[in-house]
Amino acid sequence: MANDELTSPLAERAADAPGAAIGYDHARHQPMRRFLRWAITNIGWRFLCRIDYRRITGLENLPATGPVILMINHIAFIDPIVVLGNLPRNVVPLAKAEVYRIPIWGIFPYLWNVIPVHRQELDRRALERALQVLKAGEVILLAPEATRHPALEQAREGVAYLGHKSGAAIIPVAIESTRGYPTLLGPWNAQRPGAYFRLGRAFRFHSVSGRMPRARLRQMTDEAMYQLAAMLPEQRRGFYGDLSQATTETIELL
Repeated sequence: MANDELTSPLAERAADAPGAAIGYDHARHQPMRRFLRWAITNIGWRFLCRIDYRRITGLENLPATGPVILMINHIAFIDPIVVLGNLPRNVVPLAKAEVYRIPIWGIFPYLWNVIPVHRQELDRRALERALQVLKAGEVILLAPEATRHPALEQAREGVAYLGHKSGAAIIPVAIESTRGYPTLLGPWNAQRPGAYFRLGRAFRFHSVSGRMPRARLRQMTDEAMYQLAAMLPEQRRGFYGDLSQATTETIELL
């Protein structure tokens, strides 16, 4: 982007993206998602991934209605499925476009209607589709770093942009023990810890009128990431390991 301001060429380009005015019909996707949730619970958790239900906490922080952005630390391929398969609301994940091409597994994002993101470019269509889901009062799930890492890397600014444009509540989600899954479960790995996650306290970005300086967007992103880092064990915090640097100037805890 030119200069140090996000004028929203980002917003303007998103508005011009193909399909920008299509909207989002959550109800149309619910029957298929209910079936997939059944399959995840009765096949996935039984044969491919052990879930430690006792350690899944913070579900009360997810509002029953209204737009929400779930931001996760991403340590394994299966992270988004572990989260969406154990929440009371059906969520719409954003995922790298390449997942659609993974043999066998690629059918799942297609059937769920996951939002594909082309990470090598400013994906205006993905941004607009995510905003349409939020405008419809539903939940999206994203990994702010846009890829997997054992510890947090500096995040991209998409979470701040979507939070700013939508006004949605943002909930950090700390995921653990997903590495090594999916795998065939049996007596040979009965001692392997089950995957689990924790939903943190929701927050929202303070509204900004007019043109947003790029530095402000960066600050919003980092402040959001420190909220997530504070929920993680020290070895997972990575780039955001020094919690003394955390500030809350751009966010309001809910």
